[in-house]
Amino acid sequence: MITTEHVSEAETDYLTQLEKAGARFESRTAQRQETRRTIESRGVLYADEPDRVRKRLARLNADWSLARSIERIPTQPAASAGSTLPLPPETFGADVLGLERLMGRNDLTGVAFLEGGHLAARSIGRVTVRSAAGGHHGTGFMVSPSLLMTNNHVLRSPEEAGRAVIEFNFQAGLDGLPLVPVIFALEPQRFFATDRDLDFSVVAVADRSRQGARLTDFDWLPLDGAQGKAILGEFVNIIQHPNGEPKQLALRENQIVDLLDEFVHYVTDTAPGSSGSPVFNDQWEVVALHHSAVPKTDSEGRPLAVDGTVWRPGMGEHRLAWKANEGVRISRVLHRLSRLTLTGTAARLRDELFASAGTPRPGEGAPRTASAGRPAADGIASNGAAQSASAGAVGLTVPLRITIDFDLPPHQEPAPGRSAVGLPSIGTVAAPPPPLTAAGQMDGGSVTVGDAAEQDLHAALRNVQLAEGRVYYDRDADREARDAYYARIDDRADGDSLRRALTDLLEESHESRPSYQPSRLVYPWVDLHPDRLLRSVYSGKTFTAEELIRADTAAEAARLRGMREFLTREGTAGPAELAAELDVLEASLPFNCEHVVPQSWFAKREPMRGDLHHLFACETGCNSYRGNIPYTDFPGFDEAVRDDCGMREKTGFEPEHSRGAVARATLYFLLRYPKVVGDEAREFPEERLPVLLDWHRNEAVTEYELHRNAAIAEIQGNRNPLIDHPEWAQRIDFSGVWP
Repeated sequence: MITTEHVSEAETDYLTQLEKAGARFESRTAQRQETRRTIESRGVLYADEPDRVRKRLARLNADWSLARSIERIPTQPAASAGSTLPLPPETFGADVLGLERLMGRNDLTGVAFLEGGHLAARSIGRVTVRSAAGGHHGTGFMVSPSLLMTNNHVLRSPEEAGRAVIEFNFQAGLDGLPLVPVIFALEPQRFFATDRDLDFSVVAVADRSRQGARLTDFDWLPLDGAQGKAILGEFVNIIQHPNGEPKQLALRENQIVDLLDEFVHYVTDTAPGSSGSPVFNDQWEVVALHHSAVPKTDSEGRPLAVDGTVWRPGMGEHRLAWKANEGVRISRVLHRLSRLTLTGTAARLRDELFASAGTPRPGEGAPRTASAGRPAADGIASNGAAQSASAGAVGLTVPLRITIDFDLPPHQEPAPGRSAVGLPSIGTVAAPPPPLTAAGQMDGGSVTVGDAAEQDLHAALRNVQLAEGRVYYDRDADREARDAYYARIDDRADGDSLRRALTDLLEESHESRPSYQPSRLVYPWVDLHPDRLLRSVYSGKTFTAEELIRADTAAEAARLRGMREFLTREGTAGPAELAAELDVLEASLPFNCEHVVPQSWFAKREPMRGDLHHLFACETGCNSYRGNIPYTDFPGFDEAVRDDCGMREKTGFEPEHSRGAVARATLYFLLRYPKVVGDEAREFPEERLPVLLDWHRNEAVTEYELHRNAAIAEIQGNRNPLIDHPEWAQRIDFSGVWP
């Protein structure tokens, strides 16, 4: 018999779980109250950590630009007659409605929500444990073709699991009559793992029922360990067998009010969840394993029953007086499982569980998780399932996507007089890959998702459509926003104090920190000029937003084809080789976007890489021409023979256009990220600060920059002080920004 157990020193049972859950809930009262205030005053997207919110948006194939578009449209109460966005009906998808629903601004959802819930429910059954005392019930759900998950306090040991069965279809049919349950035996001799601290057990299930039905007919729920499946304030769904009763659904009645390191708290004014139930988001991804109510207690801290007496386990969960629910975060369950040392059949079954997170489930139309093919807002499909580590292997997830074919709409030719961007042919784009081992080998079969790139392209073009009807720049509204933003800044302070105060403000107000994907956030709105066209920051050439969006999509596809070829050719490449190859591909196939502070100066780290204040449209030729050479001011520049992009020598680069704009963007970067650049000679040295200040002084702030600043503030929260207050450039002491 193969048994693996992580045992805490304290003997735990359901009563102990109740007491621990209650203690955790009470200890977080202040944080929970603050969360509620934020949700009520600002909304769901501001209550959680910015990085988790960004990942949640990514899983919905959404971004902050779409979120701000939704916020701009008043709707009270929540809409119930379609989307609030001014878009043609054919452009709507689950991403738009899903985000509106998450934000509490639309009561509607797509019909696929019901279909997904129906399919997810098939994998959930009633666990019945027989004993001389009569036994007990719980809920369990399939997490792979062979393994069932439930609570430790439902299945405490292999011996208890050996006396248990799982019953599927223990529920009423459409006609109200009970269906015939399909009963499978549990097989702990093949696999049994349990953890008392996290209150979970995973056990193997027989391949066939007593009547010969196949276990695979009931499918399984893929588990994903990535962040972003749910955020504070979001409503979740529970499918369960409460008190051993037929299968029931608590639909969007539980709101997440706290996320601890290992647990999640959610509250409702209806009945508590059932032990061992899966907790879902609206995309039917498993967010948590429900394991305990948070009980009401007497003066001695003892749980109370609904009649006011002291509750005892023999009364059943349904008799418990409760005030909240607690679930175990599924990412923590996966992490704990991945750390077990297993061999033979047990190792194979555990590996099958993790492989199931990235493969389509059996059955036509089965609901899929976002990680099984939805591209993230940063252009990388999210696939963050915790990886298993059998026989000493180390799991590695790299930002790749494997090939799938799709057809893009034909490229629209540029209007006469404007230069077209060269588009590589688009043959394939990528879907999330199986994980790589430390040796770089593929672990499992490839995953293909035919609509992944189309979804990404569609989302970017939708943002273009949303921008078409907007006022380009509202001077009065922006003046009011600017004055409020700098209200606490004392502009009479000395130069060093002013710099420090601005740095603190820029970091503190940088609330949402989008990842780098210019096709979503730069081209559709932020970088548009008053004529609604994009202009290369260095050459001044003009393009439509759609041109650059399609060009970047093609470049990304070509990068991914290159990475696929590299993996085929170099099957034993390790993490360092993979990272180096990614750098080569990005350099050879750049986006039409310029970081005025080159990415190599900060090692492509976030939030610097995606900070919109220093991202500008720039055709690939000028992007490559400048490279990572620092700005300089050449004597006799106007008389020199220059490239369309400007003038470049080993010592520096001076752009043909937009010197004032790039100077202000660079000065912003130095204020926002002090001591990040300038520690190497090839980076911007302190002695060249006068170059930026001269360019800033000689080229006044334009309406284009005012628009950019307001648009960026709307998305990521902070502003560029050199645009709002050009006069501060001479007062700020920049000497403290260099290492």
